[in-house]
Amino acid sequence: MNIREENMIEIDGSQGEGGGQILRTALALSLITGRPFRLLNIRAKRAKPGLMRQHLACVQAAVAVAGGEAHCTAHNGQGQALSIGATELSFTPGPVQGGDYAFAVGSAGSCMLVLQTVLWPLVTAQQPSTLILRGGTHNPMAPSFSFLSHMAPYFAGGGPALFEMQLMRHGFYPAGGGEVQVRVHPPAQGLAPITLLQRGALVQAWAECLHTGVPRNVAERELAVLQRALGWQPEQLRNRGLRSNEGPGNVLQVVLQFEHITEVLTAFGDKGISAEAVAQGLVREVQSYLAQQAPVGEHLADQLMIPMALAGLQGKTSHYWASAWSEHARTNAQVIERFLSVRFVTEPLEGGVRVELRSVADACGTWVAHST
Repeated sequence: MNIREENMIEIDGSQGEGGGQILRTALALSLITGRPFRLLNIRAKRAKPGLMRQHLACVQAAVAVAGGEAHCTAHNGQGQALSIGATELSFTPGPVQGGDYAFAVGSAGSCMLVLQTVLWPLVTAQQPSTLILRGGTHNPMAPSFSFLSHMAPYFAGGGPALFEMQLMRHGFYPAGGGEVQVRVHPPAQGLAPITLLQRGALVQAWAECLHTGVPRNVAERELAVLQRALGWQPEQLRNRGLRSNEGPGNVLQVVLQFEHITEVLTAFGDKGISAEAVAQGLVREVQSYLAQQAPVGEHLADQLMIPMALAGLQGKTSHYWASAWSEHARTNAQVIERFLSVRFVTEPLEGGVRVELRSVADACGTWVAHST
């Protein structure tokens, strides 16, 4: 057994929430730390376990930014090439290289999840990068382009922008076909600490319905429900019909912009679900968020964890107050703690949870990916 095999981390993909986030976080941190890993029981708690097309795209993107197959390897449990349905992955990283990359999911799967896999390794690279991502841009069970573009400033922790996003074409399930350009700017001084403990005053709020290939009155009905339930004015309601070749699709989102945080809440139209039911579900989410004081919503809480951990390796303390600490977040913390010398410490706070990132003495990872 060579040194790299002895250093291999073994992860049970059935732990915690048992989904694809375990894979994406492990890939990202393996690239950053240079530590290989073996992932068993991939997506064991999903209706269709194993790698789906979008997860295979994440692995392929990770290999690409680490110098390709000549420097980075990804195999199934039998040491063979990965394919859809694989439930075991052995991954040995190579040195991460900034540059120009294009990744396509090849279906309506979320290309934002591919970004989630390679973003932080490229942020720690020596050179800037430009990515072209193709696939779904607004998908259920994944951060949307709209969400990530609004959240981008908070990942930087008050430091220079780490990445910029431009939507070239929307992509919805089941057709896909979306395209996003992302420019990644590695910070010269490393990541800044993240502190998000107050919302501040509400600056503005609005709802936006993205739709194409569905009857126009669907958007009108959805927005009418939001207007009545939230007491909003007509100018707060944005009805955005998209090009016919970008659909079909129906996404309803609410943006709440406070002094210190912006929250984006999203609902998706689907066959068999009325426009009113879609909007009412979103109303409940908005009302739940507004009933609390915690600035960080449940989904952003999960997204902030890797940049917090990377800043923590430089001795920078980060903390935030979240409205919820989900099983998804707890599982993500466990995976991060397997690779990096950090711990996430939580404590209840006024109906939410305060999360702090602390370093630990037993270091098992470093800021620099590894030497070339």
